[in-house]
Amino acid sequence: MGTKPTKIALLLSAVFSVSSVNAIAAESTATSPEASAASMDETIVVIGRNVANPLNIAANVNVIDAADIQMSGATNLTDLLRGQSGIQVSDNNSGTVFSMRGFSASQAANNTLILVDGRRLNNIDISAPSIESIPINLIERVEILSGSAGVLYGDQAVGGVINIITKAPTETSGGLQVSGGSFDTYEVKGDVSGAINDAWRYFLAASYNESDNYRDNNDNETNSILGRLQYQTDIEDFFVEVNYFDNDLQAPGALSLAQYEADPSQAGSFSAGDFNHEMTTSLRSGYQYQLNNIWALGADLTYSDTLTTSVSFGSAGRIERDLLSFSPKATANYHLDQGDLNFVAGIDVSKGEADFDFTYMQRNNKQTQKSAYVQASVPITPTLSYVVGGRYSEVTDDLYDQLLYPNRIEIDNDAHAFELGLNYRPSNKNRFYVRANDNFRFAKVDEQAYTPLTTIGLDPQTGRSYEAGWDYTTATQTLKINAYQLELEDEIVYEGGRTDGPYGGGANVNADESRRFGVSTAYDVQFASNWLLGASYDYIDAEFTQGENDGKALSWVAKHSGKAYVSYDFTEDWQAFVEGVYTGERYMEGDNSNTDDKLDSYVLTNLALNYTHGSWNGSLRVDNLLDEDYVGAGYYSAYGNGYYSGTGRSIRLTAGYRF
Repeated sequence: MGTKPTKIALLLSAVFSVSSVNAIAAESTATSPEASAASMDETIVVIGRNVANPLNIAANVNVIDAADIQMSGATNLTDLLRGQSGIQVSDNNSGTVFSMRGFSASQAANNTLILVDGRRLNNIDISAPSIESIPINLIERVEILSGSAGVLYGDQAVGGVINIITKAPTETSGGLQVSGGSFDTYEVKGDVSGAINDAWRYFLAASYNESDNYRDNNDNETNSILGRLQYQTDIEDFFVEVNYFDNDLQAPGALSLAQYEADPSQAGSFSAGDFNHEMTTSLRSGYQYQLNNIWALGADLTYSDTLTTSVSFGSAGRIERDLLSFSPKATANYHLDQGDLNFVAGIDVSKGEADFDFTYMQRNNKQTQKSAYVQASVPITPTLSYVVGGRYSEVTDDLYDQLLYPNRIEIDNDAHAFELGLNYRPSNKNRFYVRANDNFRFAKVDEQAYTPLTTIGLDPQTGRSYEAGWDYTTATQTLKINAYQLELEDEIVYEGGRTDGPYGGGANVNADESRRFGVSTAYDVQFASNWLLGASYDYIDAEFTQGENDGKALSWVAKHSGKAYVSYDFTEDWQAFVEGVYTGERYMEGDNSNTDDKLDSYVLTNLALNYTHGSWNGSLRVDNLLDEDYVGAGYYSAYGNGYYSGTGRSIRLTAGYRF
């Protein structure tokens, strides 16, 4: 199904439980129709934290699994996530960001946490995570936690968490996939895996993509290589992997309104020769040891190194960044008479550095974060459980900026988060939950070095999220309803209209208080063996609650959005899929005073025709079938707004073979 209740069990936190720990190894095998209806109740490792049952946690979670990915025919992660309940997509033709719970495009990259197999993809500066580094053929599933998760994930888990789980084959196999389509797009992907002996396995994958893309001066050449070596026994699990990602992308720049209306595919007036070239190498290793049938110990060690060279408005730039993180943890699972008690506690430590070398700016910033967290999900009765936990984090920024901090400065901050949730399952069909969760975000290193001249450092952004939900699940249908309120203080934003910034213009500031209220709904039904239908609708009321913009709508947040889809298997080998993704009216990014008119709403219609027979598979995917003109990203300015065009009609034909 397109959005089924699933598997993101995790919410960590501090735990003071009132339960007797009589560990018993009792598991029942359900054979009733109701038990069959809840067939998705299997447990999985979610976001690298713990194992849990997806319906036994107090949170709004969805999983896009391998069947959903194949059904959609999507050729990249952006198209897969576009229109997912609770996610609004922004694309400035140089990178995509995903907004959850009502954040603008520039804020979304810092308030939505992106993980790959539990490893943070977010950068220590404001650069958006490079989701292009994950080819869709390597994705096993995508886990989406909507809402704050400051206890479990800490910094930046404000609007939600997206965890991309890559494939880890356990058998000898391989595959090759080629595709081509509109805008002279060509792509090839391949992977191979095998067993060295009973315990050791290997996995290798590579991809290459080149395209002229929809807009002029927007060509890309992208490639990636992944290698993983894994050792696994009944009590030990160890892996080491290395990944290289290279993305050379021309930057078409922003358009004026007149240019956008005349020809949305043209390049900006001063963008000739502009480009952005990112090269990232990441190393990751993890180890888990099962002490007994209850306790396990584990740790992840990750290092990434990125070099980005660019030309913008004819000016050359260079950014070097690296990040080292270490995350040990302990987990426990007690089988009690009234249900499973799950416990996780751990430490997250990271140290990163970013060096900026531009014609107009020289900057070197370092950031160190240290966090400790603990969480427990405690059964009260077989149908009722609660989750409780907490996290404490410290951050130190060591900053050099040729203008603001020529003699370097060290800034220390700390933040904490608590959570409390209640989960009630009166039957296998119904689940009700309520939850309160703190969140926080530390300023990125380049945000700290770009404040008003009279401001020394930014305070941490803090907030609290309240939510309640109901899930109804049978063998043929799923209904999900969730309501939430997100309150933020000291929200970290860039105000372009200021005149007291480092260079006489805009600056990063702690903004006035804001409030976001929303409702998310999703319904999926399989009314015949070969027909699947679904629809979702999201409402977000996001506005300032203090200051000169009190009562004004937050910019670039569509109050209404939704999606409807249908899938039809018309033979054993052929399947058709069509979806319509709606994005409502919204103000241009940065128009927090709501001065200009809203941008028009739009609907993107996407179509896929999929074929599978034995080891062969193929897909014809048409995005934006009706060739709708829309603004993918837009920025407000008193001197003239900047428009980034969304992609026009795009056709892609893909063929693959597995062996």
